[in-house]
Amino acid sequence: MKSSLNILNFLKKVILFSNFSDDEALLISNILKIIKVSKKEIIFEDGGEASGFYIVYNGKIKIFKTSYEGKEHILHIFGPSQIFGEVPVFSNKNFPASALAIEDSELLFIPKDDFINLINKYPKLALNMLSVLSLRLHTFTNVIEELSLKDVPARLASYLLLVKDSSKSQTFELDITKNQLASLLGTIPETLSRVLNKFLQSGIIEYNGKSIILKDIETIDNISKGFEKI
Repeated sequence: MKSSLNILNFLKKVILFSNFSDDEALLISNILKIIKVSKKEIIFEDGGEASGFYIVYNGKIKIFKTSYEGKEHILHIFGPSQIFGEVPVFSNKNFPASALAIEDSELLFIPKDDFINLINKYPKLALNMLSVLSLRLHTFTNVIEELSLKDVPARLASYLLLVKDSSKSQTFELDITKNQLASLLGTIPETLSRVLNKFLQSGIIEYNGKSIILKDIETIDNISKGFEKI
């Protein structure tokens, strides 16, 4: 069992509770449940009842849709301190997609009814939730733009720049598989491999296994914006 201090410190890294005092964070820790999930374990399914939402404590979770033909498309991949499953909870609808652990993970589950009771006592929680939902809407808008307006090289370039900004380094390791990345970018693994090889041959990246070094940020940025083709 995680210590209360660890949970309280962690909660303050979550956007929803970032401006909470220790006493207020303690109220959240009192209603949450810690859930352990194994790699490839389903957390909830498309159409399932949304009785609460989740925060990744450690590990990685993918949110995905499956077509009638059985093809999977990844919508998001969430890591530590990120919230998922919150939108249907506050719209009184079922989950619109499925969630699965892509590695052994620990989650914090916050029941809907308990959380709404806290919102009634602490209105700033509602304001924080608006920030979370606004961020999610912005993310979805970017996803739609990426998939509908950009070609695969531009989508990959945008993703690499996003990871660079997140890791604060031009050298990083891809923490998802090629298949998962291809699905996230709305393409197939073979196409992704060809584009990666073009990036490598042009000298704008170095790529070995999962390790990537961005060598020419300016060109990658231009590709992401559609100013250059490769």
